[in-house]
Amino acid sequence: MTAVAATTEATASDTAPVPSRQALSYVLVTPARNEAALIEETIQSVIAQSVLPRKWIIVSDGSTDGTDEIVQRYARERDWIELLRLPERPDRHFAGKAGAFNAGYAHLSTLNSQLPGAPERSEGGSTSWDLIGNLDADITFGPDYFEFLLQKFSANPRLGVAGTPFVEDQDRLDQHSYAHQFANSSHVSGACQMFRRECFDEVGGYLSIKAGAID
Repeated sequence: MTAVAATTEATASDTAPVPSRQALSYVLVTPARNEAALIEETIQSVIAQSVLPRKWIIVSDGSTDGTDEIVQRYARERDWIELLRLPERPDRHFAGKAGAFNAGYAHLSTLNSQLPGAPERSEGGSTSWDLIGNLDADITFGPDYFEFLLQKFSANPRLGVAGTPFVEDQDRLDQHSYAHQFANSSHVSGACQMFRRECFDEVGGYLSIKAGAID
């Protein structure tokens, strides 16, 4: 799949605090289960970004197909990429993706003070990143993709979550297995969901529901 830069977004509640207009930083978490065929293109898309993430946790959800080895090869050369491996599990369901993301998010909370460019923690706990992205392991996008999303959050301090539509085949733009007709302007596709940190924490993150998709 290829993500395209035209946002769908939702705003945070009016009671949410308004952050300052300083440059925003972001981190990424990518749940991956047996994505060896496609994850390298996703990694290359992120590496080529005009604004890089402070940290990218790729969570291998018990992969057995070489996904881990591909991620480790890139992580050895870039300290902002990290593989977090979860144990193998026999079943496959929607809750697995939520669980993998939540494991990555929990791991990030232990790294805040160690992230590149992170400010020193002040009393009360300053944050070392502003936005968190849930990025699929099988998509590609242009080099200004995350810069585009950062600009949307900077322009609207009450924006809570944003993303973009995607296409499955650049040569067949009218053919999709995804039912876009049932989405609306406030729906953010699960291929990439970028949250303001305060919004993500306020809603409590993702719930692990076996019968329901993460978006």
